[in-house]
Amino acid sequence: MQKDRKAGYQFWLVALLSINFGIVFFDRNALNFLMPFVQPDLGLSNTQIGMLSSALALTWALAAFGVGRLSDYLGSRKGLLIASTLCFSLCSFLSGIASSFALLLGVRLLMGVAEGGIMPISQAMVATTIDPRHRGLAMGVTQNFGSNLLGSFVAPVALVAFAEAFGWRTSFYLAGIPGLMTAALLWWYIREEPAAPRHMREEQGPRMSIREAFAERNVLLCSLIAVVLVSYFITTLAFMPIFLTKVRGFDANTMGWLIGTLGISATVNSFLVSGLSDRIGRKPLMIGAPMLGVILPLGAMYFDGSPWLLAVIFFFGWSLNGIFPLFMATIPSESVDPLHSATVMGLVMGLGEVVGGVVSPTVAGYFGDRFGLSAVLWILCGLCLIGGVLAIGLRETAPRRRAMLAIA
Repeated sequence: MQKDRKAGYQFWLVALLSINFGIVFFDRNALNFLMPFVQPDLGLSNTQIGMLSSALALTWALAAFGVGRLSDYLGSRKGLLIASTLCFSLCSFLSGIASSFALLLGVRLLMGVAEGGIMPISQAMVATTIDPRHRGLAMGVTQNFGSNLLGSFVAPVALVAFAEAFGWRTSFYLAGIPGLMTAALLWWYIREEPAAPRHMREEQGPRMSIREAFAERNVLLCSLIAVVLVSYFITTLAFMPIFLTKVRGFDANTMGWLIGTLGISATVNSFLVSGLSDRIGRKPLMIGAPMLGVILPLGAMYFDGSPWLLAVIFFFGWSLNGIFPLFMATIPSESVDPLHSATVMGLVMGLGEVVGGVVSPTVAGYFGDRFGLSAVLWILCGLCLIGGVLAIGLRETAPRRRAMLAIA
């Protein structure tokens, strides 16, 4: 009976953490999906659109690493998680009252601070609570299921429809409400073991330095992969809605459903790819998925058939999103001592956001202004190919696959 309760708690912990991160991405992506309404109202250029994505990514990255290290140091995660959830909900309300680029930029900076630490803390909870045999699946669901169901499917469909009916500012107010509810659920449901006395934690060893983390090949490679694939992810969400409406001529509702297809794809692959990695290993999927991702920007540029068939192309191209939990959480946490899991996950996520999230949208926006938005999509193709090549150097970490290799 005790074992059943423990298994039940693990299931609901992963579900709640996944929903909470889904609301994070609902708020984070809201501006991207509402940009066809926001851009003409505030008079934004493509470069400024990229800067808005870059601003949030910068503070997200700093928070991911800083809060991850802080949670490892304190030995406590629940309070930090709830405080972050309340703060990013407030930032969504503030986005709705922004009346200029400068004000909106400031709100995005604050939102990044609030949201950046949530995933390292959540995945550290999963790494220390879930049976290692199912760790890949649990981490995949935690990071990808809610974030893509809510942030990439529900958000574009619901927010665009709401903006057409009531205005884009009201849509931001709508986006801020769910986080308040999940903060209450986190406070009520999550059971956190009392932190060990500080002297006992210090006896386990000093905190891992950045140099020590990068000495582990998998951590270094996952960080580089994070740079290129986070660039792909953020640049796609920042510019694809504009490309579909301005260049391809789709109406806002069709654009919303096409972008929503990305959410359906990533939701399905949060189970499929992550679960498959527990069986066949992390490395094969890390190599293959980015190569498949090339078909999404190529389809957006050149496919002239039915939007439904274009949605199918988007579905399969976006399946690379299923490997994000692998290189951001699962592989790094399986490559170091569990004592440092939040630190290395925060480092990988943070570096991916700093370089991939901060630099790439602004650079892509510059090239979009100078050479047209198609140049942005060609950049996406190159990022996919680089990610797949980098993954060739990874060392396999899946427990089942390693056991099979040891027997062989």
